Amino acid sequence: MSNRKNLVLQARALLYEYGQKGLDKAREIMLQEKIPYQPLQEAVQYFMASWEDVLHPALLSLSCEAVGGNPEDTTNVAAALVLLSGGADLHDDIIDQSVVKDSKPTVFGKFGKDLTVLAGDVLLFKGLYTLHNACDNLSQEQRQSILELTKQAFFAVSSIEAKETSLRRKTDSAEEYFEMVKMKSAITEATMKMGVILAKGTSVQMEILGSYGRTFSILFALRDEFIDTFEVDELTNRAKNECLPLPVLLSYKNTKNAKNIAQLISGQITETEVERLLDIVLCSKETKGLKKEMFSMVKAEGKKLRLLKMHKSVFMLLLKSTVEDL
Repeated sequence: MSNRKNLVLQARALLYEYGQKGLDKAREIMLQEKIPYQPLQEAVQYFMASWEDVLHPALLSLSCEAVGGNPEDTTNVAAALVLLSGGADLHDDIIDQSVVKDSKPTVFGKFGKDLTVLAGDVLLFKGLYTLHNACDNLSQEQRQSILELTKQAFFAVSSIEAKETSLRRKTDSAEEYFEMVKMKSAITEATMKMGVILAKGTSVQMEILGSYGRTFSILFALRDEFIDTFEVDELTNRAKNECLPLPVLLSYKNTKNAKNIAQLISGQITETEVERLLDIVLCSKETKGLKKEMFSMVKAEGKKLRLLKMHKSVFMLLLKSTVEDL
């Protein structure tokens, strides 16, 4: 158990090592920004103080360095991605009615809907402004590619988030929801490709690292689906306002399981209900099949990484961390 846990901690440390600079830059940018209305300023600063998106900056830096580029060249683009993903996250909290995350009030939970919408707008606008500035010193081809990747990725994810609202509280949507999880990987895939673009890498390198970003994002999201099944607050909110975690939806496909699951989540969900739910979900054939598929994805992606000259072990560590303790 300790070795597996250490693997997850190592992955987290790596993401902070490679992504902290981009996150700090994003925080610095917003700290310098003076918003005339004080409550909105407070809402934005409250969010930025707790927004820990080191994932995109780290993957951008790693992909750039993996193909011979200078990771320092990624900082400003990374900061823009942090701000853009932050704005999207704020709007997502309103859609999902998320008032608490990690035992701390969200901006939505602390400041209300109106300020959360506007704080999200601020971050999206500033993110786009920062991205355009970051592309000023790039070639026309590089600039156009990065801006187009960003636009298409966020359009794709926004479309999926919109579609996801039609699946709320449906229990027969496992396959459709799984496909949506896969499609949400667009931003991470684009991030990896941007790293190659900034390093002036080849189309082959872009294909390899874009594929890695897509796979890693899917596995990362699936791990969160399992984690949400374990947590009372997340499971309660998802049962009430969102789609149920994928392992639960998959287990619903068994008629006997479906009846028992429905009873467990129909009222107030406590630790007792979660424990009983886990007994059903983790032992279901469908959940075991999902885990098997995740391990197969790690193995398949690992083979592609052999073509890279740098960071093969780092990328594999990140992949393996997504399936630890499942």
